[in-house]
This record gives sequence, structure tokens and C-alpha cells, in this order.
Amino acid sequence: MRAHVLTYGCQMNEYDTHTIQSELVSGGHQMVDHPNDANLIILNTCAVRGKPVEKVISVLGEFRKDKRNGRDLTVALMGCLAQLEEGQDIADKFGVDILLGPGAITDILPAVDAIEAGKEHFRSLEFKSDLETYITPAPDSLTGFLTIMRGCNHHCTYCIVPTTRGPEVSRPVDVIMQEAEAMQKAGIQEIYLLGQNVNSYGLGEAHLPSFAELLKEVASTGIPRVKFTTSHPMNFTSDIIDAIAETPNICNFIHLPVQSGSDRVLKRMAREYGRERYLNIIREIREKVDDVVISTDIIVGFPGETEEDFEMTMSLYEEVAYEHAYMFIYSARPGTPSYKHFDDMPKTVKTERLQRLIERQKELSYRANNRYVGRDLRVLVKEMAQKGDYVMGHSDQNHTVLVPKEQISRMGLYDVRIESATPHTLYGTVKGFKSSSIPLMMV
Repeated sequence: MRAHVLTYGCQMNEYDTHTIQSELVSGGHQMVDHPNDANLIILNTCAVRGKPVEKVISVLGEFRKDKRNGRDLTVALMGCLAQLEEGQDIADKFGVDILLGPGAITDILPAVDAIEAGKEHFRSLEFKSDLETYITPAPDSLTGFLTIMRGCNHHCTYCIVPTTRGPEVSRPVDVIMQEAEAMQKAGIQEIYLLGQNVNSYGLGEAHLPSFAELLKEVASTGIPRVKFTTSHPMNFTSDIIDAIAETPNICNFIHLPVQSGSDRVLKRMAREYGRERYLNIIREIREKVDDVVISTDIIVGFPGETEEDFEMTMSLYEEVAYEHAYMFIYSARPGTPSYKHFDDMPKTVKTERLQRLIERQKELSYRANNRYVGRDLRVLVKEMAQKGDYVMGHSDQNHTVLVPKEQISRMGLYDVRIESATPHTLYGTVKGFKSSSIPLMMV
């Protein structure tokens, strides 16, 4: 079959998509660049928030129309949405041929074989143990994703992940290192270690290293940049901070979701830590790691959030002085405790609070980014920017950096002198080039 994968959601889905593509190619199928050229289309889905689900429904509606108009097309729904009763109902409604949960992605070849043999539908929602030892080939890119564990043992009341991806399972260290070493040999310049909660890797398993030890072992491959996501504050320990501070190629960029600055809201979220515990972690990070950049996730308008609770989130944001944040309006997801037990807030209240937080975030991010003007940063240039005559990359600290495209002969690592900044972007000149007139602009 000619196959195309549409990927929604997190970096773990991107990693899973690469696994799916590798399986299909090994089975003799051909990957194509555009869905119009495919007779097998796979939607690798996210179910954390409502918007990605709405997008999937819209796309499935288009494909159902195509099939009714006579197009020879097999449609597969995979990923977190497929694991839920909500996703299974959507699959039934739109005539999906293959339904595979995120723990069953290696069933893609048997599924395609079954459909080609005339079976009407194929479904698998198991959490298969072979994923623990499956080695995904190195990608043909500058950045590689490597899942070190799957699932989550925390039970935040807003989160569907424990249902869609199951309990925590750490992959064997030798399998992880085989993938990392293959990426190093393939020329990967940046590797992301992935998991719903990467820093609980190996917990309770004496035969496995700690996450801090694993970080240093992956860094020993010599891959220039090692990053990781996502962390839970409950498992973010001092040895992880020390590993970042002491190991040059573990990047001084930390994504540490806080979700709220209010102890009352954190308790309703079942986040298992309070405001002061979180701030103590931040203080230790800033004390030990030079030039560190810290980003976070924040949910605005969680059920029962008062104006006082929201102001506590605003004050925590200012105290931490995050360089970047992913900010979301609370989205009630069927199957979560908060959906079942808490009444949602008016959208107008949530939207107004989010806008206030965004405006404050812009001010603080602009102030933080301006500190880099006149400095040299190492930037991994990876792609053309959406606007203007620029190429886009990211610094070791994960800043988005734009460089004039005439200064770049190939994608890769460059030393860049930063010349101007916006709240979200740095503009620079590759060292060795005469400084060009780089405008201050929003992208």
C-alpha cells in the first residue's frame, strides 16, 4: 500500500509515527508525502485536549466522503484517542477500518494484512510488551526522539494519559542505548529522551539506572545536545539537576510543568506537590545550572479556580520568571475525574484569565530574551521559517532563533550572534558573516 501518517499531539506521538513508518516500510509498503497520493492513511492521535479530537473528527469526515465517492482508501485511527471509548465511537461513526491503541502500534502490519485479505475491520487495544524492546531505526534528520518509558503512575484529575497509555513501564537500558548509539552514528545532532514522566525512569526497579544516570549514559555517546521531556515535579530530584549542571552536552533547558500556582487548585488537580515544594526545586535549579532556561505548562480556569487562585498563578509565574510557557484553557475530557466530579467554569472567565497571563508572559519573555542580545549562542538550524527570508533553529536553551538564509550553506549547528529579540524569537547572524540589518518582528 501507499501510506501516509498524519500525526497529532506530543513528541511521543512523533516517535511512535516513526516506528509505524519503519514497520510499514519493512513490510513492503511505500510511504508517500501527501495524503492524496495514499490508499492507506493513518491518523496517530492525541486525546489530552478537545481541539485535537475536533480536528481528527473533521479529517475523518473528509475521508469518509472520499470513500463514499469511490476512492480506494483504508483509514486507520491510532494513538491515545483510539484507546478511549470516545475514539472507538468516532471510529464506528466514520467507518474507520483499523483501530490501534498506543500500546499496539506494532500490530500495524498484521492489521494491514488483514484488511488486504478482505477482513472488514481490525482492532487491537492491548499494551504489548514487545514495545519495551522494539528498536526503532534512527531517523533521517538532525533531531531524534527516543522514548525511554511509557505510561504514567500519577493520576492528575484532568489527565487521560493513565487510561490511554497505561501504567509506567521503563524500557531496558541496553535497548535505549542501542537506539541512542545508532542515532549518534547516523549524525543526529540533538536527542530528546521522552516519556509521560521521564524522571521516574527506573523507579522501584533495582536492575535499572536512575534517570540521572541514564541521562549521563546517553550523553556519553557524544551526541552534541541531549534534552528530555516531560518531567513531573514529584520526581525531579537533585541528582537530575547535578547531571545537567555537570555534563556539557545535557542542555541547560528544563521543562517543568506547574499547572497552577495555588495550593488549593493543585490539590484538586491531584498534583502531589504544593507551591513551595515546586519553588524550592526552581531555586535549586537556578542555583546550580548556569544560564538555565525554564519553561512550564499552565492550565487556566480549572474547575473551582477563584480569582485569588489565579492571582497566585500569576505571582508564581513572576517569581519563577519563566522564559517560556505553554498555557491552556482547561478542557474537560470525558473519562477523567475532573470531568466526572467537577463543574466547568464559564468560557468567558477562562478566556479572560488566559489573556491576562499571556500578556504577562510576553512581557517577561521579552525581558528574558533581550538578555541574549549581543551574546553568542549555539543554534541547531533545522528548517525554513514560515515567514521572510530566514532559516529557523533552536539554541541549546531552546530559544527559537531565526538567521538569514543566505548565511546558511546546510542545516546543522552554528554559532550565532544574537542581534535582536521579540517575546518569542531571537534574530541573529552566523559568526563569520558581516552583521546584516535584522528587523525586530513578531513571528
